[in-house]
Amino acid sequence: MTDAAADTAATDKADESTLRRIAADRLGLPHLRDGQLAGMSALVQGRDVLAVMPTGYGKSAIYQVAALFIHGGHEAKHPDDTAAHSARRGPAVVVSPLIALQEDQLDGLLEDLGGESAVAINSGRKDSEVQDAWEAAERGEAAFLFLAPEQLAKTETVKRLAALNVSLFVVDEAHCVSSWGHDFRPDYLRLGEVRAQLGNPPVAALTATASPPVRDEIQQRLHMLDPLVLVHGFDRPNIRLDVVRHLEDRDKRRAVVEQVADLKGPGLLYAATRKDTETYAAELTERGLRAEAYHAGRKQSERDQVHEQFLDDELDVVVATTAFGMGIDKPNVRFVIHADIPESLDAYYQEIGRSGRDGDPASAVLHYRSEDLGLRKFFGTHKPDEDALLGVLTALRAADGPVTQKALAEQTGIPTRRLTGLLNELQETRSVKALKRGIRLETDAKLPKVVEHAVELAEARQRVDRSRIEMARGYAETDACRRQFLLGYFGEDLPEPCGNCDNCADGSAYEEDYDDGAAAAAGGEAFPLQAAVVHKEWGSGIVMRHEEDVITVLFEQEGYKTLSRQAVTKGKLLTLAG
Repeated sequence: MTDAAADTAATDKADESTLRRIAADRLGLPHLRDGQLAGMSALVQGRDVLAVMPTGYGKSAIYQVAALFIHGGHEAKHPDDTAAHSARRGPAVVVSPLIALQEDQLDGLLEDLGGESAVAINSGRKDSEVQDAWEAAERGEAAFLFLAPEQLAKTETVKRLAALNVSLFVVDEAHCVSSWGHDFRPDYLRLGEVRAQLGNPPVAALTATASPPVRDEIQQRLHMLDPLVLVHGFDRPNIRLDVVRHLEDRDKRRAVVEQVADLKGPGLLYAATRKDTETYAAELTERGLRAEAYHAGRKQSERDQVHEQFLDDELDVVVATTAFGMGIDKPNVRFVIHADIPESLDAYYQEIGRSGRDGDPASAVLHYRSEDLGLRKFFGTHKPDEDALLGVLTALRAADGPVTQKALAEQTGIPTRRLTGLLNELQETRSVKALKRGIRLETDAKLPKVVEHAVELAEARQRVDRSRIEMARGYAETDACRRQFLLGYFGEDLPEPCGNCDNCADGSAYEEDYDDGAAAAAGGEAFPLQAAVVHKEWGSGIVMRHEEDVITVLFEQEGYKTLSRQAVTKGKLLTLAG
């Protein structure tokens, strides 16, 4: 080992010792889990980190310990450190989509660290509180500054942040940046550009669930370079997985209410519509349970109250749409029941992962009618408005320089919310770009051609969404081990049936000849798990799952496809990429 290499290794060891001490002494974390220390070390050395870990695993600790390390003047002093990184003493900027989630994390940090070590700037705070937060950050007292993504649409906000020498740029619920993801949020699209305006501080992207294409898009959208990708804790063996199939909607609704009433909570019941959350909550209340409905149609104050009551064990069950639960920090949730099939297994996995975080047994039950898939397909249907897209492009081409979104809305007569969606579709084509001063056209191509490209991309996205619904159907209807199916969807291998799902309990999982990858390891599988492949018609894809007679491949433009192994072999439908 050279002297330089020995010095670097010694520095790494010293850094890790300091990181462990900060975690234990300042945040009360004497024991670190797999991946946490590696993530912390990477961030303090200026490397980007993508952490895919379940709720409760400790993703937040990765950036919190690293930020305290840097804020305290302990940055790693490696020979290749840049002056820019060494000068970073400002706060870690944490982008989080929900105010309630921000406040939970803020309260936890203030309890551990005291003073004005963490501050938040969001629409739920008074102007005076926001000003106090800015001043604490500018004085150097705040090591953490929490923001909602919409705050970063304000030029003045980004300018003030840029003056703070931001040490880390943290994107919580990072799957929201991916249009592949199950909870895509347009406000997240600008985060890569904001990062650049802040001087490209190291990024920590955190999410509880992200399939391989979502991970790739997160890295692309946030302009991450050679990130350390940490994927840990996907399997939650303490959660029992069950599916209850129904023929009639009336019977399904009765069964849902009876099951929730019999289970020992606290727990969550997810329903597809706002009306159903109200109906189920009322029926459960009549049965003597402390139940409340939660959906986006309720006032923010009412939603906040339901959130707090649930955290404080004042409710037995929250009946919610998918609007509830992101980042919820409650270890003793005993069950998550779905009254309707979810829009994707991405969403389902994240939602059931809110149960059993204390490690004790928990239950995840999906009540399924095949007819319910029609509702999901209806929700996922969106045809691009070609006339509106052309109108936006025409206005941008006629403009002399960038146009603010407000001015563009006035010129085109398109409401702001709808205009945001149109601009997102156009940004996908790379024909428009969001700058500090507004939106600018980035192409000389004929505008109808740009619209055609936008429509093609939107239609490809719809095909992917429909394929994800079909994968949810596959989970609900499989006779194989449900945990093997679910983990396989995320590209994770479970060699043996789990023993803790309904199909394992009734024995059907052991009758299925599930190819767990052993054949691939022995060299007998032509298309191993996670292999990059090319289909004659559908293009590039990744092998996600093997069964006895089928191979599941995730294609970039078509989504998930289940292919007959015989057809693949005899028809030579697939070839290994590269």
